[in-house]
Amino acid sequence: MLRKLEYLQKEEPLQEEIQQYLENEFTDGEIKIQLDGNRIYIQVISQAFEGMSRVKRQQRIYGCLKEYIQSGELHAVSISALTQGELSS
Repeated sequence: MLRKLEYLQKEEPLQEEIQQYLENEFTDGEIKIQLDGNRIYIQVISQAFEGMSRVKRQQRIYGCLKEYIQSGELHAVSISALTQGELSS
């Protein structure tokens, strides 16, 4: 039980840090993050993606995560990047 608690405590600051980083990048965005060890699922809903291809959207989010991926803190990344209009459709 103690190991699980220590593990969760390590995840919380990383998740908060990534959340803040993405909120600064996508100021109009609605951001949801689920972190499980070195795996992360990110959903960003932002008008900043208007007119961008799916690849460009993901590249923009990966740009925010570059240091975490290079350090090994993040290994597997799943991204959903949508505009508000696409979410409503």
